[in-house]
Order: sequence, then structure tokens, then C-alpha cells
Amino acid sequence: MVSPKQLLSVIESTLLARSPPTAAQRIELIHAIRQSLPSFKALLSYPPPKPSDRAQVQSKEVRLPDAGPISLDDQDVQIALKLSDDLHLNEIDCVHLLVSANQEWGLLGREPLEIFRLAAGLWYTERRDLLTAIYTLLRVLFLVSCMPYKRILVVLLAIISGFLQAVVLDQGLDADLVADIQSYLEDLISSGLRQRLVSLIKELSREEPRGIGGPSCESYFLDSKGALVERKAVISRERLILGHCLVLSILVERASSKDVKDIFFALKESATELSGGLDSLKHQITYSLLFSLVIAFISDALSTVPDKAPVLSQDASFRREFHEIVMVAGNDTVVEGFVDCVRLAWVVHLIMVQDGNDAKETMASLSNDMRSVCSCLDVVFANNVFQFWLDKILHTAAYQNDDEDMIYMYNAYLHKQMTCFLSHPLARDKVKEAKEKAMAMLSPYRTAATHNQMIEGSGHPQETYETVRQPFVSLLEFVSEIYQKEPELLSGNDVIWTFVKFAGEDHTNFQTLVAFLKMLSTLACNPDGASKVFELLQGKTFRLIGWSTLFECLSIYEEKFKHSLQSPGAVLPEFQEGDAKALVAYLTVLKQVVENGNPIERKNWFPDIEPLFKLLSYENVPPYLKGALRNAIATFVHVSPIMKDTIWRYLEQYDLPVVVGPNVGNSGPAMDTQVYDMRFELNEVEARREQYPSTISFINLLNSLIAEERDVSDRGRRFIGIFRFIYDHVFGPFPQRAYADPCEKWQLVVACLKHFQMMLSMYDVGEEDSDAVTDQSHISVTGQSSPIHMQLPVVEVLKDLMSGKTLFRNIMGIVLLGVNFLITERTNQIYGQLLEKAVQLSLEIIILVMEKDSIVSDFWRPLYQPLDVILSQDPNQVVALLEYVRYDFQPQIQLCSIKILSILSSRMVGLSQLLLRSHSANGLVEDYAACLELRSEESQIIEDSSVDPGVLIMQLLIDNISRPAPNITHLLLKFDVDGPVERTLLQPKFHYSCLKVILDMLDKLSKPDVNALLHEFGFQLLYELCVDPLTSAPTMDLLCSRKYQFFVKHLNSIGVAPLPKRNCSQALRISSLHQRAWLLKLLAVELHSSDMIDSNYRETCQSILNELFGQRVTEYGTHYDASSFIPESDTEIAATGAINKIKVLELLEVVQFESPDITLKSSQFVSSVKYSSLAEDILTNPTTSGVGIYYHSERGDRLIDLASFRDSLWQKCNLYNSQLSTGEAELNEVREAIQQLLRWGWKYNKNLEEQAAQLHMLTSWSQIVEVSVSQRISLLENRSDILFQLLDASLNASGSPDCSLKMAQLLTQVALTCMAKLRDERFVFPSGLTSDTVTCLDIIMTKQLSTGACHSILFKLIMAILRHESSEALRRRQYALLLSYFQYCRHMLDSDVPTAILQFLSVDEQDDGDLDLEKIDKDQAELAHANFAILRKEDQAILNLVIKDATQGSESVKTMSLYVLDALICVDHEKFFLSQLQSRGFLRACFMNISNFSYQDGGFSLDSMQRLCTLEAALSLLLRISHKYGKSGSEGNFRHLDTRIGKYSVDVDKQRMVVAPILRFVFSLTSLVDTSEFFEVKNKVVREIIEFVKGHQMLFDQILQEELLNADELTMELVNIVVGILCKVWPYEESDEYGFVQGLFGMMRALFSRDPDIFTSIHSVQSVIQQKADVSISRLCFNLSSYLYFLVTKSSLKLQVSDSPGDYRTAASQQPTLTLLVSFLGSLSTALERAAEEKYLLLNKIKDINELSRQEVDEIINLYGSQDCASSSENIQKRRYIAMVGMCRIVGQRSRLIMLLLLLAQNLMNIILAHFQDSHSMKVIAYDTRFGTKDDLHSLCGELIPVLERLELLSEEKTGHSLRVFRRLARSLKEMSIQKL
Repeated sequence: MVSPKQLLSVIESTLLARSPPTAAQRIELIHAIRQSLPSFKALLSYPPPKPSDRAQVQSKEVRLPDAGPISLDDQDVQIALKLSDDLHLNEIDCVHLLVSANQEWGLLGREPLEIFRLAAGLWYTERRDLLTAIYTLLRVLFLVSCMPYKRILVVLLAIISGFLQAVVLDQGLDADLVADIQSYLEDLISSGLRQRLVSLIKELSREEPRGIGGPSCESYFLDSKGALVERKAVISRERLILGHCLVLSILVERASSKDVKDIFFALKESATELSGGLDSLKHQITYSLLFSLVIAFISDALSTVPDKAPVLSQDASFRREFHEIVMVAGNDTVVEGFVDCVRLAWVVHLIMVQDGNDAKETMASLSNDMRSVCSCLDVVFANNVFQFWLDKILHTAAYQNDDEDMIYMYNAYLHKQMTCFLSHPLARDKVKEAKEKAMAMLSPYRTAATHNQMIEGSGHPQETYETVRQPFVSLLEFVSEIYQKEPELLSGNDVIWTFVKFAGEDHTNFQTLVAFLKMLSTLACNPDGASKVFELLQGKTFRLIGWSTLFECLSIYEEKFKHSLQSPGAVLPEFQEGDAKALVAYLTVLKQVVENGNPIERKNWFPDIEPLFKLLSYENVPPYLKGALRNAIATFVHVSPIMKDTIWRYLEQYDLPVVVGPNVGNSGPAMDTQVYDMRFELNEVEARREQYPSTISFINLLNSLIAEERDVSDRGRRFIGIFRFIYDHVFGPFPQRAYADPCEKWQLVVACLKHFQMMLSMYDVGEEDSDAVTDQSHISVTGQSSPIHMQLPVVEVLKDLMSGKTLFRNIMGIVLLGVNFLITERTNQIYGQLLEKAVQLSLEIIILVMEKDSIVSDFWRPLYQPLDVILSQDPNQVVALLEYVRYDFQPQIQLCSIKILSILSSRMVGLSQLLLRSHSANGLVEDYAACLELRSEESQIIEDSSVDPGVLIMQLLIDNISRPAPNITHLLLKFDVDGPVERTLLQPKFHYSCLKVILDMLDKLSKPDVNALLHEFGFQLLYELCVDPLTSAPTMDLLCSRKYQFFVKHLNSIGVAPLPKRNCSQALRISSLHQRAWLLKLLAVELHSSDMIDSNYRETCQSILNELFGQRVTEYGTHYDASSFIPESDTEIAATGAINKIKVLELLEVVQFESPDITLKSSQFVSSVKYSSLAEDILTNPTTSGVGIYYHSERGDRLIDLASFRDSLWQKCNLYNSQLSTGEAELNEVREAIQQLLRWGWKYNKNLEEQAAQLHMLTSWSQIVEVSVSQRISLLENRSDILFQLLDASLNASGSPDCSLKMAQLLTQVALTCMAKLRDERFVFPSGLTSDTVTCLDIIMTKQLSTGACHSILFKLIMAILRHESSEALRRRQYALLLSYFQYCRHMLDSDVPTAILQFLSVDEQDDGDLDLEKIDKDQAELAHANFAILRKEDQAILNLVIKDATQGSESVKTMSLYVLDALICVDHEKFFLSQLQSRGFLRACFMNISNFSYQDGGFSLDSMQRLCTLEAALSLLLRISHKYGKSGSEGNFRHLDTRIGKYSVDVDKQRMVVAPILRFVFSLTSLVDTSEFFEVKNKVVREIIEFVKGHQMLFDQILQEELLNADELTMELVNIVVGILCKVWPYEESDEYGFVQGLFGMMRALFSRDPDIFTSIHSVQSVIQQKADVSISRLCFNLSSYLYFLVTKSSLKLQVSDSPGDYRTAASQQPTLTLLVSFLGSLSTALERAAEEKYLLLNKIKDINELSRQEVDEIINLYGSQDCASSSENIQKRRYIAMVGMCRIVGQRSRLIMLLLLLAQNLMNIILAHFQDSHSMKVIAYDTRFGTKDDLHSLCGELIPVLERLELLSEEKTGHSLRVFRRLARSLKEMSIQKL
């Protein structure tokens, strides 16, 4: 069965939506109604208590119908039985109620009373939902069914307000659906629903458990919002809904005779409860019963609907019986008054029945009906039922505050009742009789109170009025009241206008005349009525009533008063009361006619209004007449600007002056001006009479005039007199004054507050007002802050409120009345709406002051403080201001309260603590949550978000998140504000707060068009909470809990839903994009910051990734939905479009649409150039564009303020046309042009917002993709597939014509991240390894993307680079992506690992023999050639763009461009790019740029570093060319390189970016020494390099002198390069004046004398860096040995056998000796043995990697691997892979080391062998004592032989090299050494 909550939701979503219901919604609605029929039939009837069920509950074991057994504890039993007793419910149902309450609220930890109240509140909520559901069905059905038949309320359907307007007029419900609903409801009513409604209205009012409860029943419970509510109030509200349902049921189905009698008796019973009470709900219930009878009688008698036959009209016996009942007189005057109202409706019913049944019934029956009519008419007029209608119904606050749709319906049937009544001859005769009686009985005239009586306080006009109203007068006022509320009912109402003509004839007294004129004023409340009334009074329709009478009377009295003043000693004549009252009535008609008349026609109606002013200055004119005069004058202010100026002139001429004197309470000198001024009239006349109509009208008139002022240049200085009068004499003492009518009190207050509000809103303050505060001593002496002519109203208001004086005290006195008082008065008192307006204006003034006080507060301290400081002095003031958020009668008050909280929260640091100390925090939390929830349930779109309370609350929460804790956001969301916020355990189901409302709202996402902004800001709020350091942990814990499943659910609900169309709902489209953006950001935060150790976080992340990337968690693991996206050929690439896209790509498709155009100029909207140029000037002029023309929306978009834009356009147009005669045609042209420009501005704003929303979502998409790819992709399978799809889609989108520049940058960044991750997947830890074991084949054979896929990436990337719209920032990313792609395409096999080793490692892993490394090389070569071919297709465009960037771009893009050229050179297989660069002169330009570079440009500025990077890139390119092309690439270029590196610096950046690249390039040129002819070398390359060395002698010397023991990698590289250069070219230098040879010899002696550990660091291996250091030392020694070998063989250098004691001074002493070489050769043999052994051991470990334990693998990683590749939590498979890669890298380094050591040893043996082989040398060595003795030679040979023997024993298996030549050399040298012994 459908629950009441579900039923109501279905009904509202189907029938109250803005769009027609779908077929599924219609089916769901009918199904829900059908299932709920039993509940409707037994409305609010529930199973009663049963003894057996009570015993079952007491046994603590209960079995619910749809659930298993439930165990109860003592508290549960107690609460369940209490619920049963208090609510008269079955005990089992009470247990079910407790279960439901626990699911809704969470009852653990709550007090028993709170649990009881929650459960009871839940039950009453279900009742309310059920009643609301049937009420909605009845109302919708009635409104829809009335349309085709034009029933009496057809006008209602055209103008009805609220959400039903959308239902009836806009939606257009399906006729079949309406017929089905009507059928169900008719069956329900026929089966007794109406009788049930009547009985419930009576039963629920009784003091018993089924009603309002007995004495022992709990009187309060907690509603759905957690608020404590009184049971009586809830029951009364239910009874009112039942009464409304009763009214509507009569409109749907005719009432039977029994129904009418039951309702009548229920009405009498309900009326007895009203005696002396002010309970509005009771009155409204009684009104619903009364109008049920009125509607029943009128609708049955009319019988206008063909398919609904009359019921009561055909039952003569009922007419007799009911007439007897209704004519019985009673004693209770209230009950009798309501019976009289029924009698009036009964009379109309009988009259209409009599007319319809003339031909059907007998004369006897007709005569009986006639007698009944007459007798009833006599009673109706005798009791003056019209006056009762006015006093007890229509004028009551209860009637005026009832549901506005029901009020309209009531008025509509009163209208029909009176038109039927007044159209019947019998009734007209009775009215005529009443009129004649009134003319005869009422006195024609009465003298008004004298002036002295007025001053003395006697002579109230009310005292002279008739105490008993005449029926005719009451009838006129009754008719007036009906049409005053609903003037639209006058349309086509000839009966009323006929009655007007009848009622306006021959008035002999002012009472009837006043009532008639009042009726005319009511009839003039729309343009049509105003025109008719004007014509009636303008013509001769009435003999004595007309406009001429009004103006003649005014003129007559003016002449009398003027004559009296001109006569010495004469006394002003007294004003006749009748004349005064008649004039007031005339003026009211005049006011209504002018106010509601057609704007064009009314300009000509009253050309001369001067008579209206002439009586204002006379003291004998009654104040209420002056009030009427000024009120009438005020309506002319809006007629035209000319009329406004005329009114100002006449006021200054005729009205009482405003003489500003001392303030109230201050003594001062007497004023010598006219005594009778406004102050005198206020304080001496009106105050004594306790009535203030003159002052009220005076202030209102001035407010109307000031509001129309457009010149604000004097900042209100000309109104300072008016302001001082209102401030000092009206508003200041208003609380102390007495008031005969409370309405006048609040009218006076509203007028004053409106004046202050206008002063604040119209005029600004600035720094020029900083000197507005005078010295305090001056203030104390004069009593006034400054001379009045120097004062400004806006400044005076600010000073008052910023010092807590009169205005502040009075405003806070109004505010401190409190929201509860305001709600009570608004509901129960007529003046409630005025009090509401006063509170609203007070709040607006406070907001305006707080917006301005910060400008001057710093200058005005300490006398004046910011308003928040003044307010904080009394916490009750702050609480009172904030509690008005609870007031939902007037949304503007709610908005003001929310804005005040927003301002205070930004200023008051301890606001939350203040609220906590005042014990109002919990109430405020619930009030804000309730306000937000009510807004989310609205059905009307609020176009202006600045007046949307929901949006303001969301913005308040978002803005306060980052403010010091505890802040307002923490308070309103129910974080722990008493302790550490970050340790909060959020329980939204336990506490009713904004957080609960927001989560429920986002969970349902209902009414997306209405609540779009709320949903958007809801996601934003959660995101901001998740990134805030204090709130992130509690919020993430809540959202990750299994209870919510927040993330995945919303990915499915809104993530990939289609976007709304731009032309249908652009605002919804924009908000939808932002919603997705914030959701994706929220997901990215979750993936980024989740602690994977926590199971909840880990599961959440896994589910998000599975949802995003198309994987589903199955019973056996992870299943990948999308097909593999790595095509093996171009054919497969073409077929990939048919593969299903993963959700993350669907999200990308959402934003892949053409951005709306924001470059559209206004000139394209306006035909005239002058207007478009005016608009452009306004929008681009710095003096105007920054002030008010633009504003920042709640999203931060900079938009055009259309209102300011419009005002500026009008101002410009007025200045433009000031010299021209602007006729109507010109004005129309201007008006049309401005409208077109405003349409352009609106379109511009929307397009800008949509473009920003599109970019926002793409930014969020890029964030979640980058976070997923960079941090969490290891949780997914098929990673390479996913990465390729993302990369391919990003490149596709970035190259699309629809892609904007900013979007392309984001997409390129995503592609760059994916490319980098693809590279990691290939080189760090490839995906696709499924077992726990790993082999070398897994590394070698790991597949990269297919050639076709790589081609696709490169081609799309080239197209993206060559896109039409581009920027340097975009190309930098694209160039980086291109470089990353080329890195990805590198050879998988490390060049440092020899092929032989790879074959050795893989020989046992191949089933079919050795690994085919040649095939891998071939595939790699094919890929490289294919890349080159793709580049060749767009070679010119690419080179043009890259070279342009390299030469003309910024430094950063120059650097990237040079590296791109470097990469192009790498893939150049045909010297194509080299020739292109040479032919374009680019290389020559590079050399010139390098030569012109200033190396002495010190400093560490960003510009300097960027220039260094560019230089490094240029040198890298040249080096690449030199290495790539050899002689052809380097020849002819070096001579252009004129470099001066300068002094060698310890600056590492300069070494790395300048010195090292240049030296590398120079060293690369030395390769030409070996490949060139000697003559060519001598003349060209060697000479140039030698010149370079000579030019940088200091640099070379410094590098050669570096300490090599602890040198870093860069230093070692520099030393190697310098030594390499010198070893290559310095032998060709004849002289050694620079000392380089001795330096090299010294280095040889230093290095050759080291121990073997210099080459092998096996005992200290900690990183690859150390391994590289070993290789660097070995290479350095090899270079030195090569140099020495060259000197020995080419330059005939002879080395000594050993050092002689006397040789330390000679040059020869620096040369290494043969003994040193032999010793060094011994060290090399040791190093070779160690390196070979280590390599062999590592190779065996690699082969046995899968046999090692995890501990052993971890030790290998710690020793050889990279620690940043994987954490300790990674699986064994990945750690084995990392260990294997690390060991392979070490093996490669050791292989290189072994190779260098072998070459080094071979050089040393060749040097020694050269000395042994030269017989002359041997002879010299043997006999020349300078080269050593014979014993030295024998010793040398003795040391050499064992070393050579060790070298001969080196194993080829361990070294990995063929040693045949090496061993032969060693053997030869050994044999020769043996011979020398």
C-alpha cells in the first residue's frame, strides 16, 4: 500500500509540475490513488486499541505484519502504550510507529518523552499528508473541470494565483486523466466522504484522545522539522484542511439535503466556539462551513453544468424543512449572525428556484416559497446581515489571512450571490425600501467638531456617526468590500453597474452618500472601472453627484476661510461634518480613479488640481480631510514629471510649513514664524485626538515626491528640514504617543521608516563625509551635531544608528517585539500587515546601514561604532534580528534576516558563541533548516536569485566555511561547536539541520527546474566542506558511509544525463553544468584525499573508479565492461567508434558542444549606430564600467547589471536628445532601441554564464581524470586501455572546431597526464601481468600501444598543434605532450643493458629458443619511421610554427620549441629536418644567439633563469645535431660560436645550464678529430677547439683542479668532458705554456695511485647514482690512459720505471711511471674481478627472482631499486618487478664498467708493451739512471707478471665479453716481462 507521503509526492509531481505529466507519471498517479481509496474512505479512521494487542506489547515480543518478531524493552513498551492511550491507536500500530520513527530520526540516546513526541509527530505528519493529498486532488479537479463549462468561477481560472495557475493554465492536464480522477472522487463522495469530513470537523474539536486530547494526554509533539508544536494547533490546522476539502467537494459533487443540514448544524456548533475569542483557525473553520452552504445553495440553484442535475432545487420537502430550521431564532448573537448569512444565501436560492420552477410547481407551492422568501428577507434586513458580513467575516484578520485561493473562491460566490440577489425584482424592491428608510431616518447634516474641540481632544467624528448602521448603507459597503478584494469580478458585470445607477440617485444625507462614494471607489480599482466611474461623475448621470461638486465644495470653503482671514476679528467658520465626510469619500474616489486609470487617458482628466491644495493650511479643516486631500494629491505624482513639479510648487505655496526647531525635550528660543505649522498640528491637534491622518498623509506625500526625484547631486540636503521633522517630532516620540486606532500607529511608523529607508538607499556616503563628526564638546554645548544647513539626512541616520540613539532604539523596539508576536498579530489583527511592513523596513534599514557604516566607521570612532558593535552590546538584539528567518508570511523579511546573519557572520568572530550563550542556537538551526526545506518544496521558479531565500542560505553556508571556528556554517550544519570541529560525528538523521535538508534534497533531486540553484550550491557546499581542513574528515566520513552511497548514486543520476536545450531553458542548462562540475570536484577530492587503509574509503574509491571507467565489481573480482581499446592495426582504429564508451568519456561528451558566442556586438541587435555606440561607450568607459554597470553573480561571473545598464542608456539618450525636440516618435525609437540593447545584454549574460559553466565542468572533469590517472589507476585493470581512450578522446576534443582555447588547454593537460602515465605503465610497471611471478620476458616483451594507436595519437596531436585558434600557453602543453609521446616511443630495451645479457636472461624463458631481439629492434624502427612519415606530411606547417615560436616567442615557449626541434632531429632518418633548418638559416641564428648571450647577467630572477633555459635548449639542439649527423651536422657551425662563459662559478644552475651544455657541444666536435684528415683537422677543427680552450683557460684549470673524491655527478661529467677535450686536441698543440699537460699528468698520478674501491662500490651500493659514479671514474681514467697512449705512441714520450729521489723538481717527475701503471693495472684486475662477480651474482638473482621471499625482495629494492616506485603495501608481483628492473639496471651499469675497465687495462698494457718493445728504450731504461736502475726494471717485471696472470684468468661468462684479444695482449706482455727478468 502506498504511504501518505508517497501518495502526496506522486500527486504533486504529476499534477503540480510545470510540464505536462508523462504517461508513466499518469499511470503511477492512478495506481497510487486506487491503492489509497481505502484510506480516503476511512479518512483518519484508525484501528482502536485491543486488549490482546496490548498484552502482546506488554510481553515485549511483537510481530509486525510485514516484518519478523521485534523485541521491546521496558521503555519501548511504556512509550507504545502511552501512544495508544493518548492517540487512541492500536498498540501494534504504535510499535510500528516507533520503528518508523527510528528509521526516520534515529532514537538511540534520546529521552522517552522526546521519542514519544517524535513518534506522535510522525503519525500526525502522515495524517497531514493524507489530508493534503485529497485536498490537492479536489482543488485541481475543480479548477480543471470548471474550464470547459464556464461555470460561475470561470474568471477565477484566468487570474488565480499561486501554483495552481501553473497547473490549470500552463500545464494542460490530459482529459482522460481528469476524468479518471473525477470518477474516483465522485465515488468517494457518494460513498460518504463528505459526511466523514463534517463528522471529523466536529469530532476533532473534542477533548478526547481522538481529538485535541484529554487532560492526561501530552499536549506537544515534534514535527517533521524537529520543532515543538502544540497538539491543539495541529488539530485546528487539520480541521481547516477538512473544511476546505468540504468546500471543494461541494463544487465537485452536488450536496444532498442531508449534507446541507449536517453542515448547517456543524456551522452552529462551530460558531459557538467563537464567542470572545481571537483564534483565527477557528474562525476560518467556521467560514469554510458557512461558505460550503453558500456555495451549495448558489451552485445548485444555478445548475449551469449539463451533467450535474440540481438536487436541492428539486426537493420541495427539503425546502420546507430547511426553511423551518433556518428561521428558528437563537440567543447567541454570533451564532445568529452566521445563521443570518445562511438565510441570505437561502433567500437567493429560493429566489432562483422560484424563477426556474414557475412552470413545474403548483401555485400553492409557489406561494409558500414566496412567503418563505419574504419572511427570510425581512429577517435578513432587520438583522442587517450585511453589517455582520462586514464586521465579523470580511473585515476580520482571519478571513484576510486565509488561503488566498479559497478567499478568491469565497469572494467569487459572494459576487454571484449578490448579482443574483440584486438582479431579482423582489430583492430590488427590498433594497429600495431600505434606501428610503435610510434617507428618512438619517440626519442630513451635522456640524463638525470645532477647532477648540479638536484641540481639547473632544469631538471625535466617530461619536457623531450613527451607532446602528442602516441596512442600505451596510449593503453598499458589503458590495464595496467584495469587489475591493477581487476587482476582476467586475468584468462584464452589468448588474452591479445598474445597481450603481440606482444607488446613486437622490441622496439626502451624507451617510448614504459616503457609502455610495465608497462603493464607487471600489469599482474604480481597475482601468476599466476607473474609466467608467470617471465618466459617471463627469457626466450628468447623477443630479447632485459629480466631480464638479467636489471642486465646487473645495472652492466654497476656501473662499469662506479666505474671507474670514481678510475680515478683522472674524473667526474661521466651522467645517460641516457631513461635508468633510463627503469630501473624504469624493477624494477617495478621485484617488482610485487617478491611481488605476489608463496612464495615457488620465493625463487629461484633471488638468487643474490646485483646489486640492488650498485647504491644507487652514487650521479649521479636520485632519482626516487634510489626510484625504494629500492622499489624493499623491496619486498625481506618478501621472507625469510635469505634474510632479507642479505638486512641489503648490505644496510650497499652500501646505503647512515644516519649521524645524529644537528637538523634542530640548528648550530653545521661541520661533517667530507662523505658529500653526506641521509640528503644532501634530503635537497639539492630532496628538490630543489620538489620531494622525494629516501627519501620515503628509509624510506619505513627501515620500512619493522624493521617490520620483532623479537629481541626487545635493545628496538630499534640500530635504533636511523634512527629515528633521520626521526624525525629531514624528518617529522619535512615537512610542510615547497614544493611538485611538492601532492601524494609524503602524501607518505612521511605516511612513517614517520608509522615509529613512529612502534616504539610505538613494544617497551614498564616502570619504568626504569623514569630517561630518564634530567635536564632542561642541555637541554638548549646542545640543546638535552641526548646523542644520550643513546636515545630510543619510549621514544623520548613520550617526544615529552607529551611536545607538533615538532611531536605533525605536527600530530595535519594533524588532524586539519578536517573530512570535509578529506571527500572532499578523494572524489575528487587522493591523498585522502594517506591523509586518514596519518590521520589514526596520530590517532593510539595518542592512543598508551595515552596508555603509564600514566606509566611515574608521573616521568616526570613537563616538560612532559600526552597527554590529552596537548590536553586540545586547545579545537579545542579535537574536531577535536572526529569528525573523522563521517568519514565512512575507518572504522579504526572511531575506532580510538571512542577509543580516550573512553580514554579522563576516564581522562578528564570536557570533556562534553568542548564540549558544543566549540559548537560541538550536532554535535558529531548526529555523534555517525549515526555511531551506520550504524553499526546496516550492513549485515556482524564482528568477532573481538575489531574492531566493534558499540560495541566500546556501551562499551563507559556503561563505562561512573558512571563517574561524566555530562559525555559523558549523552551527547551522550541526557540527560540534562545543569541542573540536574536526572530531565531529555528523548525524543528520538525529539532528534536524540544514545538512539534513541538503542531503535529502540532493538525494531526491526533485523539481530540477525550480531547485536548480539549490542543487548546484548543495554540491558546492559539500565540496567546500570536504576541502576545508576542519570539516573535511567528518563530511567525508558521512558521505562515504554505506547509508548514503553519495558519490556513485549521483554519477548515475545527473552525471551523464542529457543537458537541457539552450533555447528551452538556458538557466537550467547552466546550472546543470555547474552541478556536474561540483560533483566531479567532489569525487576528485574523495579520490585524492581518501585513506586507503580505511575500508569505507577504499570501497568508496573503488566504486567511484568502477563507475567512471566502466568496471563492475562481481562475485569473482573486477569485470571490465568496455572492450579492449588497443587496436592492432589501422583497420581496428577505424572500428573503435562502435565500442561502448566508458562513463568518464560520456561525461566529456556532455561538455563537447559549441560554446555560446559572447563576442556578439550590440550593433548586431540595434539598427541605429548611434545607440550601439552609446552602449559600447557605457560598457567600455572606465569611469562607468566599473561603477554599477557590471556585477559579480553568486558564481563569480562578471555580468552586465541590466537595471544599471538601462538607467545609463536612458541618461545617455536624454543627454543626446537634449537639444532636439523629442516627440512621441523619437521616444518610441529610443524605447525600442533600449529594449533591443537590454535583450542583447541579457543574451550576453546568459552566454557568458553558459561558457563559464562549460569551462567549469571541463575543469572538474580534468581534475577527476588527473587524480584518477595519477593516484588511483592502480586499482583498475586494463590501465593502458583506459589511458589510451582518455588520451584519444582528449586529443579529439582539443582539435575539434567547437573547442575553445581555454578548453583546449585543459584537455591538453589531461592528455599530457595520460601520456606520462602511459609511459610509466610501460617503463615502470606495465599492466597486464596477471600472475604473482615475474620474468625478464615480462619486462622485455611488455607491449606498448600498437603502431596504429601510436600513429593515431601523433596525427591527432599534430592536428591539435596546428589548430586555428592557439596560444603560447596551449602550445607549451602541446609541445610537452609531443616530447612525452616521443619518450613513450623509445626503445623498451635499455641501451645500458647489453644484448648478450638480455639473451642470457631470457634463454630459459623461451619455449622456442633464444629471444628474437632483432624483431623488437625491427618493430621499434618501423614505429620510428612511421612517426617520421606522419611528421613529413605536415612538415612545413609544423616547422613554420615551431621555428616561429623558437625565434619570436617568449622565453618559455622558445625553450619548448627548441626541445621539439631536438626531438624532430632524433626521428629524422633522411637529414630532412637538418636541411630545412640549414636552409632557413635557423642554425646560424642559434649560434648568433648563443654568441650574443650575456653570461655575466647575474641574479636569480625569473627572466634570467628563463633565458638560461633557452640557452641550454639551444645548445642541446646543437649537440643533438652534432651527434646525429656527425661531420655534416657540425662542420661550418663552430666558427659562429663566439662564447665567453666567464669565470667558472659554484652556481649549480649556471654549471648545469651554461657550462655543461657548451662543453658537451665542444666535446662532440672532437669526434671530427678521429674522422678527418690530418691536414683538415690541423687547419680547422683542432685549431678552433684549441682556440676555445685557450680562451677559457681559467675555466679548464678550475675544472681540472676539482676534488674527485666526493664530486657529484655534474662535476664528474664536467671533468670527463674537459679531460676528453684536452686529450683529443691538446696533443696537436706544440707548446704547453698553459700547463694543461702537467695538469693531466697530475690527475693521472692521483687517480692511478688509488685503491681498487675507486671503481667498484659493491660494499656501499645505495643508489644508481653511485653506480654511475663508478662508470664516470672509469671513463676518466680511460680518457687519461688514451691520452698517455697517444703521447707514448705518437709523440715518443718515454716514462720512467720509477720515481727518482732527485726528480721532484723536473717536469718528468709529474709524469706517471711504469711502476705506477703496473700498480694501477693490479687495481684494475681486482676491480674487474669484483665487477664481474657482482654482475654474475645479480644475473642469477634475476633468474631466481620468483623463488625469493618478500623479505629478500624488499632487501633488493632497498639496495638497488627506486623507493618512489612502489610503497611497502604493494603486492609481491609489483615488488618483484621493481626489484628485477633495479637489478637489471645495475647489471647494465656493471657491464659498462667492465667494458671501460677492460679498455683501460688494455691501454695500460699497450703503453707498457710499447716501452718493452722499443729496444732503444729498453736500452735506455736498462742503462740510463734517469729512467731507473736494472733492479727497478726487474722489480717492475716481477710485479707485472702476477697481475697479467690474474687478467688472463678473467672469465668470459662472468664479464660477458670476448677476451681472446685481451688475453693475447696480456700473454705477450707477460712473455716479454719474463724475458726481462
